Amino acid sequence: MTDYVLGLSAYYHDSAAALVADGVPVAAAQEERFSRIRHDSAFPALAIKYCLEEAGITLDDVSAVAYYEDPKLKYERVKTTFAGAAPAGFASFRDTLPEWLKWKRDTIDVVRRELADLGLGRVPELHIRRHHETHAASAFYPSPYESAAVLCIDGVGEWATTTLWHGRGTQLDAVSEIRFPHSLGLLYSAFTYFCGFKVDSGEYKLMGLAPYGKPRYADLIREKLIDVKPDGSFRLDMKYFEYLRGQVMTGRGFEELFDGPRRLPESPLTNREFDLAASVQKVTEDVVLLLAAHARKVTGERHLVMAGGVALNCVSNGKVINAGIFDEVWVQPAAGDAGGALGAALAVASDRGAQRTHLGNGTDGMSGSLLGPEFSDEEIAAYLDGENIPYTRLTKEELAREVAAELGQGKIAGWFQGRMEFGPRALGARSIIGDPRDPVMQSTMNLKIKFRESFRPFAPSVLAEDAKDYFELHQESPYMLVVTGVAPAQRIEHEDGDGGASGLDLLKVQRSTIPAVTHVDHSARVQTVTAERNAPYHRLLTEFKEQTGCPVLVNTSFNVRGEPIVASPAEAYACFMRTNIDLLAVGNFLLRKEDQPEWQEETDWRDEIPLD
Repeated sequence: MTDYVLGLSAYYHDSAAALVADGVPVAAAQEERFSRIRHDSAFPALAIKYCLEEAGITLDDVSAVAYYEDPKLKYERVKTTFAGAAPAGFASFRDTLPEWLKWKRDTIDVVRRELADLGLGRVPELHIRRHHETHAASAFYPSPYESAAVLCIDGVGEWATTTLWHGRGTQLDAVSEIRFPHSLGLLYSAFTYFCGFKVDSGEYKLMGLAPYGKPRYADLIREKLIDVKPDGSFRLDMKYFEYLRGQVMTGRGFEELFDGPRRLPESPLTNREFDLAASVQKVTEDVVLLLAAHARKVTGERHLVMAGGVALNCVSNGKVINAGIFDEVWVQPAAGDAGGALGAALAVASDRGAQRTHLGNGTDGMSGSLLGPEFSDEEIAAYLDGENIPYTRLTKEELAREVAAELGQGKIAGWFQGRMEFGPRALGARSIIGDPRDPVMQSTMNLKIKFRESFRPFAPSVLAEDAKDYFELHQESPYMLVVTGVAPAQRIEHEDGDGGASGLDLLKVQRSTIPAVTHVDHSARVQTVTAERNAPYHRLLTEFKEQTGCPVLVNTSFNVRGEPIVASPAEAYACFMRTNIDLLAVGNFLLRKEDQPEWQEETDWRDEIPLD
């Protein structure tokens, strides 16, 4: 009899549900994909329903439900933090305390009631797992390694902010931890806030901004903000941070150190923000490298696996790989809090005797992270016909051939195929794609498709067998979580360097044969694609290579700024029609913009899109 465990994360950000069967992930999704509320923190009722439907079961068939953190322990940290900061921060404590007293302390009782209200069967036994344990479990159990060092770095769980674990077989043992308020994730978030971006979502922007600047504040950060030891352990000087005393990250201390007040959201970027981003990125990379070296020394392992929000910093991941500290590094594709739902389920399943059955198969246990819903051609046709939407139905081979030809002519396509990705990255299932050779593709996609800042880089997807010809990549990167250099053979060098360009003007300099995915420092966030992980996307890349000689495509998530990635054909069509995407491949159906009912071009859809 199959042993099902349902994992849940909720009530902070990126709520999610994940279902494992005998320790194997079979379904997982963030609530935002169904509710359409970006970073939705609500109880993941819709994600739970999806997971159960995908497995064809009800709650009656689920042996246990696992929750991704300990609410009572978290409450103790909140109380202790406010008490230690008193009398400063009283107003914030006064505003926060009623919510904790009303329900947050007793989150598990709330979860139990919410599960009962679903009407999908009896409520199974509930298990509480600590936050960093769920990160560690999400990283180790699905990893392709029999044993590994496990490094988890984030903002904060209950108390832990950085933890080291040792995974062997089905055993996962804690080794060491760094505790709140000393947090590498919160240091990075403080600079995210100070540079005018939104905490818990704008960190990607700060990472993308870093190559435009110089790390001229890095020594000041090390001198004033963070004391780092040779083993990577660290302490923050809390007099410069405000998150112990209120609901903002920084205040006057940062202003005095870093040349004035924080940048206001949506105001122009200056060289200061470029340099601040470069500086905190450099410090973060250095700390992560020291932590990784210590993990190798303490555990003696040749492999490292990672999770936690800082593990989504793909630049630092690339630095760890290129340093050669470990033979290989594997990062959980849902490394943030959504992945805690999966980690909680895997931890409980392991306690119940689940084995890691994927070991020895030459791959990990994440099924390419394609764990979300999919739609049959019959379901897609029913939607298209019901809405009187014009389309052409093709075979799989014809679809790849037609789309590749259009991409080669400079067109941009929405690509909606198979099961949806779990985690923040689009991996060729819910993607917008284009020709990386086009020097204006990056700005076109940012401004006319994504409606976002021009400096944001795009990622390349490359056929795994051709990756080394285009990128300085020393291992597979199936989940787009590693930044590395573009191969020297593909680079374009200019005698005058950047011709005196600086700041955002650096975007105008063509740096490689694939300029749309080459960042200003000749780097790229690479996804390697195999037929085993994603057959439709591999087929398209193969066809594009046959037609153009280039095995690379631009790949960005199928959404616009301020909205979650699309989850259904209807949402894919709406995004297609609201942007300058030229064609939409949904299942085996190809839709061209010029064939669609008249588009209201006079409407500026960007006015409807919330800004960060």
